[in-house]
Amino acid sequence: MATKSSRSMMDVDERERRLLAPYAMFSADSAGRVYPEADHPYRGPFQRDRDRILHSSAYRRLSGKMQVFTGEMGDYHRTRLTHTQEVATIARTVGRALMLNEDLIEALALMHDLGHPPYGHAGEDALNECLADDGGFSHNQFGLTIVQEIEVRYNEYPGLNLTREVLAGQTSRVDKQARGRRPLLEVQLVDAADSTTYDAHDTDDAIKLGLVTLDQMSHLGLIRDGLQYVKKRYAGLSAELLRKAIVHRLLNHQVTNLIDYTARQLKERAFKDTDEVANSDFLIGPDPELAEQKKELESFLYENVYRHPQLIAVRESAQFRLKQMFRAYCENPELMPKKYHPRCEKVGVRQMSVEYIAGMTDHFCEETYHALFPKA
Repeated sequence: MATKSSRSMMDVDERERRLLAPYAMFSADSAGRVYPEADHPYRGPFQRDRDRILHSSAYRRLSGKMQVFTGEMGDYHRTRLTHTQEVATIARTVGRALMLNEDLIEALALMHDLGHPPYGHAGEDALNECLADDGGFSHNQFGLTIVQEIEVRYNEYPGLNLTREVLAGQTSRVDKQARGRRPLLEVQLVDAADSTTYDAHDTDDAIKLGLVTLDQMSHLGLIRDGLQYVKKRYAGLSAELLRKAIVHRLLNHQVTNLIDYTARQLKERAFKDTDEVANSDFLIGPDPELAEQKKELESFLYENVYRHPQLIAVRESAQFRLKQMFRAYCENPELMPKKYHPRCEKVGVRQMSVEYIAGMTDHFCEETYHALFPKA
């Protein structure tokens, strides 16, 4: 007689067999976890992964970490947490349309930026310099370290004991240029949703904060298309409503294109399972024309937003402080809380110093810096 747990997995399997395409990742085909666990009474393995990530300390700290803009610039713009939520929403929308595994997609999306340090990519670059002689620092790799070693949720094992599929998905983000088997379509989709999301919300935030104007961006293909589309349908919009309409168009256009183009390709390829995907050259993304327009927009954002004088000043100040903190902890590891000392002995002072800093929110990092350097 089937146990309650096995009946539950039969229900999950039946639901997925009805809803998912043959090229999707099925829960029943999961390679399992490093530390074996019994099935849950009513949640599939990827649902459990999603919940473990959602309830982790590292996930909650994302609310206090900047995406591109700091809290000093206001409270409108995205944080690392709201960015993550937007990626998860878009990825699930596209995943449902393509008949992929939404539970796996959501787990991957919620995890994808878990290892980001304070001050966004500026912080990552600084910590990478600190560990230049020790292999460097990658927020993608640190995300893996968090869920495999640092987070303590259970007595039986270290980390969150996520499925091998979620761990492999995050591993593929560490070196996206690595050759070999293609990642699962669910993994590919989260990367595409990440790009879709930041192209839209970085544009939105930059205009709202006054770093650039719509007029300055009107020559860009995606923005020009958005302006033409919106002005044909609405007249006399205020600047705020025009911005919101453009951003809505920017998101909708990218998502629709991603769904339509990918669906056509998947129909042509007719993959029978995940192995055929892995052994192919297929990669989820927009059609070539939109891909070029996205590159054009991202180039503009890099030159005019990410390298805006206001952000450069924040970046340089943040990097200077993080490097000072790193040196202080390396010279005096006892400055770190006692609970980190055992890991310090395991991975070394330099690695632990970077991990401790990388886990901080922007605000806590500021407070800690001033405590370490009161005269600064």
